[in-house]
Amino acid sequence: MSHSMQQYLWQQFGGAIDMLENAMLACPPELWDTPARFWYISYHLLFWTDYYLSDTPLEADYQPPHPFTRAEFEDRLPERVYSKEELLDFLKSARERLRRQLQSNTAEDLLNRRFTSEYKDFSLFELLLYNMRHVQHHTAQLNLLLRQGINSAPDWVSATEEPLRQGASS
Repeated sequence: MSHSMQQYLWQQFGGAIDMLENAMLACPPELWDTPARFWYISYHLLFWTDYYLSDTPLEADYQPPHPFTRAEFEDRLPERVYSKEELLDFLKSARERLRRQLQSNTAEDLLNRRFTSEYKDFSLFELLLYNMRHVQHHTAQLNLLLRQGINSAPDWVSATEEPLRQGASS
C-alpha cells in the first residue's frame, strides 16, 4: 500500500486528536470544572485547532460552531463552562475538518497554499505541524491533570486507526 504525505499527516495528527479524545473521556466529573480548568484547556485547544483548520485565516471572519464564542480571540474565558459532550462534539467537528483538508489538498497544495492571518503566515503543511504540536502540548497538560487527580491517564496512541478516506480500510 502506497502512502501519501496526507496519509502520514492524518495518521499522526489523527493520533494526537485521538489522545485528546481519550483524555477528555477519562476525565471524571469532579475534575472537569476545578481551578485547574480541565474543561477550559480542552476548549482552548479545540478552538484553536478548529480555527487553524478553517478556510478563514482572518480572525474577524472566523466563527466557531454553536454554542462556542470568539472569547479566545478576546483573551478571556467563555461566559460559561462547556460540557464534556459539547467539547467532544467540537472535537469530532475538528477531526472532520482535518480529514476534509487532507482529502481536498494535494501534497503540492499543502506546501504552496498559505494561511495568512493577522499573526501567522504559514504554508498549510507548516500550519498542520504547528497545530498538531499545539494539540500535543495541551493533551500532555490534560494527562498530567489526570495523573494528579486520579492517578491514571490514557495510553499513548502511535497513529490513528481511523482511515483518512471514509469507508476505506486501514
